[in-house]
Amino acid sequence: MTTRLPAALLAPVLLVQGAGVRRRTPVLPEAAGPRSGVVPGEVPALTVAVLGESPAAGVGVATQEDALAARFAEALAGESGREVRWRLSARTGTTAAQALGRLVPGLAGPPADVVLVVLGVNDTLRLRRRAAWRRDVAALLGALAPLTAPGGIAVLAGLPDMARFPTLPQPLRGVLGRHARALDRELEALVRPGVRHAPAPPLDGPGLFAEDGFHPGAAACRIWAGELARVALRP
Repeated sequence: MTTRLPAALLAPVLLVQGAGVRRRTPVLPEAAGPRSGVVPGEVPALTVAVLGESPAAGVGVATQEDALAARFAEALAGESGREVRWRLSARTGTTAAQALGRLVPGLAGPPADVVLVVLGVNDTLRLRRRAAWRRDVAALLGALAPLTAPGGIAVLAGLPDMARFPTLPQPLRGVLGRHARALDRELEALVRPGVRHAPAPPLDGPGLFAEDGFHPGAAACRIWAGELARVALRP
């Protein structure tokens, strides 16, 4: 059964629940601090570009030091021993289609050895059709290709399991969880030489969510960044 059929049948309930979630969920700011940096290590340096929606922007933590991009850079440096130079272009609420105009220009700079893409939750909330989502991400990968160094890779961060987000009630949680899994399968289908998919680890343990029950907290960012780094450095 597709996601859209149960969503259509449950539309009145989902609309009420969605409004309730928006009303009671605190709106957290993006993390403060620089959106680029250098993690010391051996040369030659590894250049990293991160693009994405609110988790990439650091919503859920206070500073960029604890956010996903900086933690990813630290994990890469720790695993590889190399210096890592990273930069971030991220904005809350961005979809894959919007990322082309909103975020790609902000990644201008030296060609990146690793490009990390963190998108999909906003597309899930909008119940973006699977085929359209796949086209959006494919177009985004095409736009990122000129920013990627020869032999570099793009890592598609897998969607987190939205069926486990504490702030979402049932049946809204179930509908969004199923759709997130469907969109994640489309990311897997885009894997090819130079493009990798990194499944999201479980991020719903005690103390892993931010106070809004929706975004990853500092501990979750460390766990997630470690998994992403392992996929990025895989032979």
